[in-house]
Amino acid sequence: MFSKIPKEKKEEILIKVRAGEKVPALSTQYGISAKTIYYWLRTDTGEEVVSILKYNKLKKENEELKRIVGELTLGLSLGKKN
Repeated sequence: MFSKIPKEKKEEILIKVRAGEKVPALSTQYGISAKTIYYWLRTDTGEEVVSILKYNKLKKENEELKRIVGELTLGLSLGKKN
């Protein structure tokens, strides 16, 4: 059965998703389908692809770059000591 979700609750959920909380966990916590939350994200951003998915991809790429920079820095510092 369809029930209207208060605007405040919707905004609270969207804020939590943008802060990094997982949609499936929030779906269970609030008793709202994950599909609904993804729909909110899509319509809120006006994009076809949910922006949080793009954010997560960029976050993974950033972590990989940090790892590479760390390895290069370590290699350079070890090279200087030899």
